[in-house]
Amino acid sequence: MRYEEWINSRKKLVEKYSNGQLGYIHIQGMNLPSFERFERELKASGYGKKGIVIDVRNNGGGWTTDRLLAVLTYQQHAYTVPRDATDNLQKNNLKYKENYPFNERAVLSVNTKPLVALSNQSSYSNAEIFAHAFKSLKLGKLVGQPTFGAVISTGSYRLQDGAIRMPYRAWYVKESGLNMEHGPAVPDVLVENKPGWKARNEDDQLKKAVEVLLQDLK
Repeated sequence: MRYEEWINSRKKLVEKYSNGQLGYIHIQGMNLPSFERFERELKASGYGKKGIVIDVRNNGGGWTTDRLLAVLTYQQHAYTVPRDATDNLQKNNLKYKENYPFNERAVLSVNTKPLVALSNQSSYSNAEIFAHAFKSLKLGKLVGQPTFGAVISTGSYRLQDGAIRMPYRAWYVKESGLNMEHGPAVPDVLVENKPGWKARNEDDQLKKAVEVLLQDLK
């Protein structure tokens, strides 16, 4: 209930900061329930909006970055004109350049809106991989604070009286060769939230993300 209250308060702040122009989605974890919620909220949060703020602050990680990227990096390759939409198809087809039956064709939901992303020092593991990828693939600006810097794959092995986790795979940013272990994703725009921000119902990081995306839209 506390989490849902926090999400609703962030949505209201984005509505206020952007004058109703932007939508907001928080991704709680990099797991299937969070991804399925992200898919459900994508269309709803973006409906009638000019762009979307994606927030991975306080996200403990998981494994779904590539599914998220499949949604966020989709590129429209054609456009369609419905029957009887125009009486002169040759002359007027360009009016329908943004029209494509995504919902019929795509396996996952598809984003077509401009984006900005938020990270902080409590974005861990796969949330960090997402933040790195968001920057590398130039999906938009990353705002907030550097991620924790602790990306490494581990496997679990059973013991007689419990289990132990062992590292088995290192992660590097392809674009730069940066090791993600001790190599946090550093935002394009660094912003700290001042002490007491929650009690005052403020969020300077969120406010700056809104400002950055609105500026990009211009």
